[in-house]
Amino acid sequence: MKILVYGAGVLGTLYAARLHEAGHDVALLARGRRLAALREHGVLIAEGDNPAVRRVPVPIVDKPSNGYDLITVFVRTHQVDAVLESLAAVDGDVLFLLNWAAGAEPLAAILGPERVLLGFPNAGGTMDGDVVRYRATSLLNRLVPMTIGGTHPRSERIMQAFRTAGIRARAEPHMDAWLTTHAAFEIPLSRAAHAAGGPTALAADPEAVRIMLHQIRENLSTLPTPPVPRAFTALKALPEALLVPLLRSFLRSRTAVQSGLSDTTATATAEHNRLTNQLQSRAKR
Repeated sequence: MKILVYGAGVLGTLYAARLHEAGHDVALLARGRRLAALREHGVLIAEGDNPAVRRVPVPIVDKPSNGYDLITVFVRTHQVDAVLESLAAVDGDVLFLLNWAAGAEPLAAILGPERVLLGFPNAGGTMDGDVVRYRATSLLNRLVPMTIGGTHPRSERIMQAFRTAGIRARAEPHMDAWLTTHAAFEIPLSRAAHAAGGPTALAADPEAVRIMLHQIRENLSTLPTPPVPRAFTALKALPEALLVPLLRSFLRSRTAVQSGLSDTTATATAEHNRLTNQLQSRAKR
């Protein structure tokens, strides 16, 4: 399968490297300073704090073109509009692997409904200069696979491509509801972590975690559909005395530390603002 990975942040870089190593014909699209760094140093990845860094010879491009079977999009929520504009005249299925709570309709309005797929990745990591340090495999990674919307043959072909790269992937027939539920959880979690100065600092403040939990519960209660996966109903049903310690334990984990929860940049804030607007527009009236 010929694949264009659009977006060279942590996830785009990591997925491009894994797909390339699995034998797929992959190109990684980057812009600005990241493009310059990739052209100078190449794709550099390492597992966690391991000092061993490996270079993966993924071809680097600076604009999309025709000829790809699949375009995977790994950008921030607020950057999607620019991506849509650049892909409007480009062929190929487009799989959006990002935070998104607006449904497929605004994407399909530009690209066509037959081209658009929604999904969400299951990896994580951080940037260390020009090196992507990805999260080591853990029980959580194994329990939470990459999800791709739809149950039709093209979804299966795409999932198979990721599976050949050692990436667990499964079909989610209710992907829109899944993404909306994730946003309801993600927004209070990220905002609280950023306000505290990171997930570890948030974990040290049980009162801030309690307030965050109340915001998550409020968001879940306004969803237009039941939470997907249904396990998220536990955040509404289980007692606060149990959930607060569990959330604090998660925030102290390497999974939380090596994730976007540690990103306090203006770019992360812009994404949260766009995602919040999307969630509010989808909330029950």
